[in-house]
Amino acid sequence: MVSEVDEQEVRNAVDQARREVSTRFDFKNTGSDIELGKDDLTLRSATEDRLRALRQVVEEKFVRRKLSLKVLDWGRVEEAAGQTVRQVAQLRAGISTDAARDLNKRIKSLGLKGVSSQTQGDSVRVTGKKRDDLQTVIAALREAEIELPLQFKNFRD
Repeated sequence: MVSEVDEQEVRNAVDQARREVSTRFDFKNTGSDIELGKDDLTLRSATEDRLRALRQVVEEKFVRRKLSLKVLDWGRVEEAAGQTVRQVAQLRAGISTDAARDLNKRIKSLGLKGVSSQTQGDSVRVTGKKRDDLQTVIAALREAEIELPLQFKNFRD
């Protein structure tokens, strides 16, 4: 299990949102802008109302590009220079040690024989002899309310 962000898809989603903001009438003369940093996203606008609409546009584009909204960790709305407001969203990538520990506990609590999990850097490796057991683990983790977007890679067919 890993928690990764496809940077190209994020860039595409932000570009599409910028294009939509530049053509929509309700964003004219509001100074609304979306800035993509290395691991964050900054939204700027004239009012909090326009900022909420800008955030909604960004989230729509993320969903359309099949990016999980769990990737975005929204900060609070801040006052900025020149009577504007801004909001920063951190892009979450990788599984922290606390989250990995929580995932390992969830897997152990399923009580499946022959299934083990271990933390390897910013990923969690789950091993098991039976494919059905591994699919049960995947299904249980998808149902659980976890704040991280999880992808399951290197699954043998």
